[in-house]
Amino acid sequence: MKTRAAVAVAAHQPLEFEQLELDEPRIDEVRVRLVASGVCHTDAAVRDGVMPTLLPAVLGHEGAGIVEAVGAGVDSVAPGDHVVLSANSCGRCAQCLSGRLAYCEDLFGRNFAAQRSDGSRAFTGSEGAVGSNFFGQSSFAHITNVAARSIVKIDSDVDLTLVAPLGCGMQTGAGAVLNELRPPPGSSIAVLGTGAVGTAALLAARLTGATTIVAVDVVDSRLELAAELGATHTLNSRSHDLQTELARITNGRGLDYVLDTTGKPSVLRSAVDSLGIRGTAALVGSSPEGTEAHFEIGESLNKGWTFKTIIQGGSVPQVFIPALIALWKQGRFPFDTIIHHYPFDDINEAFADAARGTVIKPVIVY
Repeated sequence: MKTRAAVAVAAHQPLEFEQLELDEPRIDEVRVRLVASGVCHTDAAVRDGVMPTLLPAVLGHEGAGIVEAVGAGVDSVAPGDHVVLSANSCGRCAQCLSGRLAYCEDLFGRNFAAQRSDGSRAFTGSEGAVGSNFFGQSSFAHITNVAARSIVKIDSDVDLTLVAPLGCGMQTGAGAVLNELRPPPGSSIAVLGTGAVGTAALLAARLTGATTIVAVDVVDSRLELAAELGATHTLNSRSHDLQTELARITNGRGLDYVLDTTGKPSVLRSAVDSLGIRGTAALVGSSPEGTEAHFEIGESLNKGWTFKTIIQGGSVPQVFIPALIALWKQGRFPFDTIIHHYPFDDINEAFADAARGTVIKPVIVY
């Protein structure tokens, strides 16, 4: 069947619209008609060649839509079900079998290779095969075939144009706090970068009972919104010295937790130096392969601090995404405040606005 898609054709080039041929869903796939898809920094990174995904390919990995058909081996959803799409995993490795799907041993193959595990692709264009199955979904298409392990069934009364970003960015930020860091009541946490991931982390930190929640960014409007959403302190790191201000905010005690969404070594280093005794720094921001960060290990040895990396919020999407939706329904996780909708035809404008920082979370509506 035919499907209209936005195709990444070459590094640093706008996505191009094309009518593609979509094959039949495999035994372990679900055909989904997209209603909406978030635009994520990872999509931009892959489009621009920062990550080694073979182009041309249909990107998009924060889809939400309605099931049209299911493969013969799928019994978790049925036609007509409303679904959010998330990351893919193999389900067979030691990490998956231990419930750590985000750390699947075939993480790259299942999410970034833009093809099925057997090497086939679901899309065919005028010049041949086009990459598919990006994060198991390739949601920048009206209709797509999705890996069953990327499917999260949700209630039909939920607005799909709002919950699409829960598939990646929102669960990454919120999950990093709620699943991995787990700050106890009364603790302190700084979130570096208040884009979609960072804002979700701030909202999650408010749920934990942390009493010092510091939002760090270089855009004042984002910091103003962070304060409205629950940050107890805001800090523009372009106009203030990050380490000095964090020391002041914590009265010299240092932070219990730092979550870096920027992936910038210099920012991460300043934050790590601001940790208190037994503090933890976590990285969720992506960087080009080979990026290194340098830490002081002399005096800081006495702190007993921890550094860790976190993927996908360490979550099981089929469990965590419905939990976030339940919190949102209760008014306790108001992630919808940062969403800006765009028609599918304006997808390149959505990418540009996100890069400029004028929009926190672009969502494409089909």
